[in-house]
Amino acid sequence: MNFHELCKTERPLILPGAFDAMSARLIKRAGFKAYFTGGFPTIGARWGLPDIGLVALGEMAAGMRDIMAASDLPVLIDGDHGYGDVKNVTHTVRTYERMGASAVFLEDQVAPKRCGHMAGKDVIPAADMVAKIKAAVGARRNENFFIIARTDARAVHGLDEALRRGEQYLKAGVDGIFIEAPQSVKELETIGAAFKGAPQLANMLDDGRTPVLPPSELKAMGFAMAAYPTTVIFRVARTIERALNDIRAGKPASNEGVNFAEFKDITNYDEWARIEDDYAPGRAAS
Repeated sequence: MNFHELCKTERPLILPGAFDAMSARLIKRAGFKAYFTGGFPTIGARWGLPDIGLVALGEMAAGMRDIMAASDLPVLIDGDHGYGDVKNVTHTVRTYERMGASAVFLEDQVAPKRCGHMAGKDVIPAADMVAKIKAAVGARRNENFFIIARTDARAVHGLDEALRRGEQYLKAGVDGIFIEAPQSVKELETIGAAFKGAPQLANMLDDGRTPVLPPSELKAMGFAMAAYPTTVIFRVARTIERALNDIRAGKPASNEGVNFAEFKDITNYDEWARIEDDYAPGRAAS
């Protein structure tokens, strides 16, 4: 099922954030229909860096490739600001579409960009973003490749400007809209009601500027997609800290983690063992 169909049948389409191959696999095992990756969680996990424009397309694409190889679920990728002008946007869209991504969002921040819930960001003129959107739409080869336009104008110019940009970006041809970092439930309600018929993404970033609401409430507001980009990685980071503290303190292993057999199951050990047995020297021919 492609992203267009999922946005219609799953209301909202819940998108947990994968930051590496294992998290992508666990998201599938948990029964989710799709997932999100890119930006804040992946940069933090793969390079130990903040999401402030330090990582370029080539590095990000390498990370995305590893993550996508572990799960065949539809994936929404954070395409940042397209890594440059309209030709770079074209290259970004074609790169991720060739890799097998189902959807991408592109934002209207200036370079160097930063996480949408950090201070100090700025946005390019709306006309420049419209040009980027038209380049992105023109670059895709498959009409089912879902393109979302994100605006960070709320933090810079206020909600009204963010809504105006959303209308302009929809007219430019995107499939969905993402108004980043609304600052209250009331603003979420206003955004959810603003673009009738256009799928919208709500970004539920833990400890961010936007109130984190359950999917049922976001559905009632009109959102078609709900991303939870940091929920998993924040919890994983705390678990790693606790495990390391236990090791340093000489404490015995706790039962909070998975066991050896469970980890082998997560990493698909039995399938690889079967391949090894089936095709071992002297057996493949027989």
